[in-house]
Amino acid sequence: MPDWGAIFLPSTPVLEIFVRGTVTFFALLLMLRVAGQRESGGLGITDVLLVVLVAEATAGGLTGESHSVADGVLLVATILLWSVAVDAIAYRWPRASRLLKAQPRALIDDGRLNARVMRREFMTREEVLSQLRLHGIQEIAQVERAYLEPNGMISVVRRDEGEVDEPAEPPSRG
Repeated sequence: MPDWGAIFLPSTPVLEIFVRGTVTFFALLLMLRVAGQRESGGLGITDVLLVVLVAEATAGGLTGESHSVADGVLLVATILLWSVAVDAIAYRWPRASRLLKAQPRALIDDGRLNARVMRREFMTREEVLSQLRLHGIQEIAQVERAYLEPNGMISVVRRDEGEVDEPAEPPSRG
């Protein structure tokens, strides 16, 4: 017969779980902000952080390594609370948003590469050109502006059309 109390009652004090979840969330958020936008791929940094932390928090409860399911549930609730709180703060206070959320960075301005942004994001000229080719652009001079977006993608405003292109779909490997 299972020990239902051991499964459903927290084995760690609730305040300790909350503090551990809070410290972990903000430490990882800071590290991911420092790592740069390019590293997040197609997801936003908080999306990546949320997926990783929720997966880790629930793993112990699912495999039985944790003393109770409640520990994992409380930890996930803490992580989700801070994720929503960070989004709400960034939405309500634009100054806080600049600290908490990644902002678009001008990668190309008036047909010229921004070397400072490229250094910050560890991007080479060849990598930028590769991304431009996905937009159907052969030369940097064809670009009015290009931005490294918060999700790691590059958006482009062409000189000739003045509108944002969608990147071409990669060819299927079949």
